Amino acid sequence: MIEAVVFDLDGVLIQSEEIWDAVREAYVRERGGRYDDEVQRAMMGMSSTEWSRYLHDTAGVLDDPDAINTEVVRRMLSSYESHLPLIDGAVAAVRRLAREFTLGVASSSNRPLIDAVLRVAGIADCFAATASSEEVARGKPAPDVYLEAARRLDMSPERCAAVEDSHGGIRSAKAAAMRVIAIPNTTYPPDDDSLGHADVVLHSLEELTPDVVRG
Repeated sequence: MIEAVVFDLDGVLIQSEEIWDAVREAYVRERGGRYDDEVQRAMMGMSSTEWSRYLHDTAGVLDDPDAINTEVVRRMLSSYESHLPLIDGAVAAVRRLAREFTLGVASSSNRPLIDAVLRVAGIADCFAATASSEEVARGKPAPDVYLEAARRLDMSPERCAAVEDSHGGIRSAKAAAMRVIAIPNTTYPPDDDSLGHADVVLHSLEELTPDVVRG
């Protein structure tokens, strides 16, 4: 029986992938690095430790990975504070499910960004626990962040449903043995093979109801 719902953040509750893309592209180009479709797609789902190292090692940014991470996060926080790009129906969906399930977050975003999004959106009180990929050994598609979210919720993964939008996220939640509810990102959609790992596929957050969660 499903007792908890673990939300991804980027692409599920906030339309932030475009912001991540713009911020990192501007930063990389300022530093004389390479930024193209290959670089962008490779970083989707990576933890901050992984993508900052990737930009240093593969994209040609000479700054230290810690400095890369710090500056990109600073720019992301500034963007969120000025305008939080909530996806239509995000707050309503969270509050709707919070009435019947324990909620958590398992995100590739940095801890300060997770906390800022939930605070600015006014839904921090709905979540019993949150986990960032920077707090575990491996980012998505490895299951680490979902397993950590379940641990912090004091739930077995099998009693959790995950709400995801991306190829790496879907695979991560499935590898953690959670029920996977996919709402494909329209800008950066998951490939068909990854989408095939989802237990149910929805078109929007409006379709995310307690009955769908329970299956």
